[in-house]
Amino acid sequence: MLRLAAIAAAGAVGTTALAGCGTVPPPPDPAAPRRRGGTLSHGATGGGLKDSLDPHFPVTNPDIARVNNLYEPLLFWDSAYQLAPALATAVTPNRDATSWTVELRRDVAFHHGKTMTAEDVLFTMSRITDPETGAAGPLTEVLDIKNSRALDKHTVRFALKQPYSVFDQLIAEYTAGIVPTDFDPANPVGTGAFRADTFTPGQLSRFRRHDDYWGEAAWVDELVIYDFADDAAKVNALLAGQVQSIDNLPSYLTGAVAEQGSSALVSDTGAWMPFTMRVDTEPFSDVRVREAMRLVVDRQQMIDQALGGYGFVGNDLYAPFDPAYADDLPQREQDLDKVRSLLKQAGHEDLQVELVTSSAVGAGGVEAANLFVDQARKAGIDVRLNKADPNTFYGEQYLQWPFAQDFWVTRNYVPQVASCALPSSPYNETHFDDAEFQELFAQATRTVDETRRGELLHRCQEIEHERGGLIVWGFKKQVDGYSNLVQGFEPDRYLPSGGYKFHRVSFVEGA
Repeated sequence: MLRLAAIAAAGAVGTTALAGCGTVPPPPDPAAPRRRGGTLSHGATGGGLKDSLDPHFPVTNPDIARVNNLYEPLLFWDSAYQLAPALATAVTPNRDATSWTVELRRDVAFHHGKTMTAEDVLFTMSRITDPETGAAGPLTEVLDIKNSRALDKHTVRFALKQPYSVFDQLIAEYTAGIVPTDFDPANPVGTGAFRADTFTPGQLSRFRRHDDYWGEAAWVDELVIYDFADDAAKVNALLAGQVQSIDNLPSYLTGAVAEQGSSALVSDTGAWMPFTMRVDTEPFSDVRVREAMRLVVDRQQMIDQALGGYGFVGNDLYAPFDPAYADDLPQREQDLDKVRSLLKQAGHEDLQVELVTSSAVGAGGVEAANLFVDQARKAGIDVRLNKADPNTFYGEQYLQWPFAQDFWVTRNYVPQVASCALPSSPYNETHFDDAEFQELFAQATRTVDETRRGELLHRCQEIEHERGGLIVWGFKKQVDGYSNLVQGFEPDRYLPSGGYKFHRVSFVEGA
């Protein structure tokens, strides 16, 4: 097998055949017979010693891949990023969205054999909203768990603390997987197509098929998810046959891996890798400095070079597929003269900052950081790059870095704000705490009328655009890779590697 450097070089010059490859399998025919059995191995980006099987607080890509196969929420985001039934068959609000009634499937068995009931759902939501678990998130602010009730064995009525017009979007997140009343984090049990077997943080997790799964049974017998801190090692593992799929394939390798018997899986997504500035920490506590840093960025250059063209320009806003997305706000473009002027006004003519990055952010993240250093230098800003290993980046300092990066998958605006832009958000990297924003957002979530809600959310986005702490320079097409010896991977707008639904993947007959 060729080394990654040779493959990258071949891909860069558009070579159509690589010497020494031998015969490689062609891309699988979607209509070809499928084979049951075998062990599917996946290489996930990042991870570390703080890896977890906790369904309600995943942080890294390996965590997210795991929870999507062990656990399931009440609703799914499907491959087109539309809400679809999962463990619930129907989710219905009352007239003013102060309570929501959930009808449950009656044929769901947990991995240890217990049948799912309304009590399990209530227990799960109690766990999610309990700050003592460390898993408290947006549902904590919304759900009145004490006044929520099981109407019968398969019906739950959720009481809310206030009207919340998109509560169904919150309970569709992968962080809201349902667990049984006897849940033990040391022996995790869910309803997913795979059940936990062995787990070594920072290295791998091994799952086995859940034979009593309520949905489409997994094609393979076992699923192994490996942590990879290094893109080169991850791609080489795919090409050597050590894994059959990887997430976050470097985009410049999409053509080259095809010559080695693998395929690229490209999905149109709203995924993003922001630069994060802590608005409560000097020098970023000055809105003029934040504006200057945003005007440093040549956004199209980042798309072209960091993502290999696999993406589209951002405007320091997220949730581009949301109907309320504020696409009418003026597009920020690089303006180095204005950068210098703003920094002079702020008393930071000779600004020096440290930017913390990591390969754990995903393909294109470190490349974007390097580009930012070069672009800032042209404006006289000295940016020192600190490339942290995944254990450090997502360790104790995570969410404390003054200037860093992160990664996010596709979300609509309300659940994204709930996750990252409020003081109560579990992943508020910028420590954004804006009273006007919070009041408008609260009004919006209480507003059932979609037009009026959209107007309120538009003003929220104006505030973030004016004085937020995120540099959202672009949105990436999700590029993953898989061996031509397996089939079943399909583009997904929400999550990498076909939405991490590995139960849909099988080995090709005869492989």
